[in-house]
Amino acid sequence: MSQGLSPLMASQREPVARPEPKIGVVVVAYNAASTLAQVLDRVPKDFRRRITRVFVCDDASQDATYLVGLGYKQIADDLPLTIIRHPDNLGYGGNQKAGYRLAIEHDLDIVVLLHGDGQYAPECIAEIVAPLERGECDAVMGSRMMVKGAARAGGMPLYKYVGNKLLTRFENRVLGTSLTEFHSGYRAYNVAALKSIPFERNSDGFNFDTQIIIQLTGAGKRIVEVPIPTYYGDEICYVDGFKYARDVCSDVIRYRLAKLGFRSDDLAEVGAEYELKESPGSSHAVILRWLERLGPGRMLDLGCSGGLLAERARSLGHRVVGVDVVELPQARGRFDHFIQANLDHGLPDEVAAAGPYDVVLAGDVLEHVREPGLLLEQVREVLLPRGALIVSVPNFGHWYVRARALLGIFDYDQRGLLDRTHVRFFTRRSIERELRKAGFTIVRTHVTGLPLEVLAPGRGKIGRAIGLLDRAGVLMRPTLFGYQLVYHCETGPEATLIDATKHAS
Repeated sequence: MSQGLSPLMASQREPVARPEPKIGVVVVAYNAASTLAQVLDRVPKDFRRRITRVFVCDDASQDATYLVGLGYKQIADDLPLTIIRHPDNLGYGGNQKAGYRLAIEHDLDIVVLLHGDGQYAPECIAEIVAPLERGECDAVMGSRMMVKGAARAGGMPLYKYVGNKLLTRFENRVLGTSLTEFHSGYRAYNVAALKSIPFERNSDGFNFDTQIIIQLTGAGKRIVEVPIPTYYGDEICYVDGFKYARDVCSDVIRYRLAKLGFRSDDLAEVGAEYELKESPGSSHAVILRWLERLGPGRMLDLGCSGGLLAERARSLGHRVVGVDVVELPQARGRFDHFIQANLDHGLPDEVAAAGPYDVVLAGDVLEHVREPGLLLEQVREVLLPRGALIVSVPNFGHWYVRARALLGIFDYDQRGLLDRTHVRFFTRRSIERELRKAGFTIVRTHVTGLPLEVLAPGRGKIGRAIGLLDRAGVLMRPTLFGYQLVYHCETGPEATLIDATKHAS
């Protein structure tokens, strides 16, 4: 009788092979003609075969950096080099943004940041990448401060060493982190983690590195550190130390104040829960009434934030799939299924796989994406025939915006119609044009008034008088007094348009 293992037992003992991650390297270079070739030479030979792409990003150098890169590409057949020259100087942060966009576009799994001036050791690249390959974290920071005395032994000037330690201690204290160094430019990221944070909105300056740590921390991402050697040679430093210190201190303080609720800030945007609008005349109240009339179905909630609206929809019998750039801890349990994705890059494939949907909700979402028309077209593809799309957007034609522009004081606010996170603006005419262009028929529309629960909490006589005047204005001139525009659309043939403003008011 055979003593061999059964197929089941054998499969249980065999280790499961992980697919090799696609690794990219972004080399940020400015006036690095004298060092770039040596930096590329120092990438370990045994690691080169594991690299999918190397993007050398020349930030409009005043020397021959770009030509050196092109020349190196001709002789190095073991490095998959792409040499890019920006026609205008984007800045240290702007150069990184361009590189990370390339990593996302090329569907890489891991991206390593390397400097073209040779300040950081390419020989350590395998150690930098290893924790990401093992799935232990979302970002790896190379630290010159982990080994006691190593930074000074490597030539770090005393004033930089002291400044680095003081700033890092301050940043840890404010952010509640425990990193040994915030100010190393040698790091690697999980590309999916990069996609989940709005790094595009960060500074183009040297404080970009600190801002991205803040965003990762705010999004609950895991950061680990690995020790790296310190090297200070003849490279030219373009950092204004005093300005840099001021900027990074300002960044962490702004973030902390925003988290405490004292102000709104891009750095705190990830991790902040979108509040439910409880007022009977609010867009959320209108949406919930419409969802109740539609009856239970499969619903896709785009830009779902903490899931407070989804929770109400589920209580009406809907099965809800939520999509947002980050999964907030408080959102767990409020959805039937959650998909993490940045809608600025369109609908991920997982959305279609979980569909099709009876209802798609895009509440206060389209103003946050650069290509709303493209997103609407993708939404149409995942809807069932005669499925419902419910959209709400701020009304850019409101008297408040017009008055600001007329008086020459147009600027962004912390919230509301001119929220600083809005990248697109809509009037009634422009949003309806976008909806029809994407193939939707507008079935029902509603125009809300001012959010008086925010502007005049407690109301009182004055608040009630303002409310009456505002509702009268919405009825007479919705394009001038309407605060938000809410639409119920379908994908089927033309339907009779219902103006629900009067009924709801």
